[in-house]
Formats: sequence, structure tokens, C-alpha cells
Amino acid sequence: MRGISPAVKHILIINVIFWIGTLSIARGTLFENLFAYHFVTSDLFKPWQIFTHMFMHAGYVDTPGGGETIYFQHILFNMFGLWMFGTPVERFLGTKRFVFFYISAGLGALFIHAGWDYFQFQTELSKLISVGFDKESILQILNEGRLKHPEYSKWVAVLGDDGFQTLGRNFFGTLVGASGALMGVLVAFGVLFPETPLMLLFLPIPIKAKYFIPGILLIDLFSMLSGYSLFSPSNTAYLAHLGGALFGFLMVWYWKKNSFNQNRWN
Repeated sequence: MRGISPAVKHILIINVIFWIGTLSIARGTLFENLFAYHFVTSDLFKPWQIFTHMFMHAGYVDTPGGGETIYFQHILFNMFGLWMFGTPVERFLGTKRFVFFYISAGLGALFIHAGWDYFQFQTELSKLISVGFDKESILQILNEGRLKHPEYSKWVAVLGDDGFQTLGRNFFGTLVGASGALMGVLVAFGVLFPETPLMLLFLPIPIKAKYFIPGILLIDLFSMLSGYSLFSPSNTAYLAHLGGALFGFLMVWYWKKNSFNQNRWN
């Protein structure tokens, strides 16, 4: 793997191993249950998922005919972006600092995404508790994972359809992918190499990184607020993207401001 910096190479290999495991073992169910991030009050949540989710990628997607097909685009685009932007960033920061940066951006992405999900879930849960439903009974019913339950109609009467969908979506949702950490790397590249020209595949016009990368973030923000996905699948965790970008920016801005002299690791 010439042309790839050491940490980027090892992160890429780990991601590929996890993806192959997802494809090969129990149609992805085992790997998803163990390593994808699950909602913190779910019985499927395990502490290590806070870290392992950022090395997981979707293995299969449903097809219109009711079957499944291998979904390689998720890992392909993320790993291509990691190689393209992570290698120069690692060479600038140094390997140890880059590993710290990458994991921190991924954790920041999770913190923002999971924090908002938890807030939404608790808001709907408190509405049910306020009218007499028992919290432990609600969590037990949700952890049973049944698509239909006699209590659901009662919950809908209190929460409305939107509130009920929010409750279920946040509880049953999982988070996988390197995108949050990658967005941190992308922002770091823009801060460190702002004059570098970049191009989109469908728009072969060079745009400087200092304009290109904020444009990507604005597209994510628009997609999140509007619910209309411009370039990504509809289940993209845009808030995680923005969270990773925010944490990445804060870290590299601080290091650059201090000229990389204080607390330098390499």
C-alpha cells in the first residue's frame, strides 16, 4: 500500500475486516448487534460500540424485489475519502496525533448524534410517563422489539404519529460508518491546505479546499434540515457528519493556533 500513511493504512484495513465480517457472518446480524452503536437504553447497547461503530459499514441493502444485495458504496466512498484526505493530514500532524484526532472526531460525531437522539427520545418518553405510563414497562416493550404491540395504539393517542415515530426511530436506530471521523479529517484538510484545488466527479471544475469543504458541510446541513438528500442515502446521519466536522475543526484550529509547538507528540 504505497502512498498511504501508516495510520490511514491500518484504519482502512480494520474497516475492511469489519466489512468482510459483516458480509460473511450471519448475514451481518451478529456484527451489527455486537459492533454497531445501539441506543443507550437498548438491551443491545454495549460500551465498546462507542468505538467500534466507526469501523462498521453497511453490508447489505434491500432490493425492490424483496431480496438483498451487497452494498459496497458506503465503505468504498468512505475509504477513498480517508485515503485521499487522511494521508496528507496524517503526514502533517504525525501518526500519533492523527490517530487521536481521528478517534476524537468519530467520538464527537457520535456525541452530537446520540445526544440529540436521546433528547428527542426522552421528550416523547416523558409525555407518556406524565399521563401514567410506567417507564420500565415502556422500555421493556421496546426492548422486545415487536413491530406491533397492544400498547402502541395507546402511545400514539398520546404522542401522535410523529411523536410515536420519533420514539421508535431513536430507540431502534443504529449508527455505523467512518463518515463522522472522515468529516473531521476533511475539515482538517481544509484548514491545513486551504488553497488545494478539489473537484467533484460530476462537476470537473477545480475549487479551492477552503470553499469546497464548507460547501459540502452546507449541503449536509441543508439535507438535514429539509429532509431531502441531495447526494447521500436517505438514512444518512447528517448530524453525525456535522458533529465530526465541528470537533475536527476545533481540534485542528487549536493546534494550528498554537503552531504545533506546545504538546507536540511527534
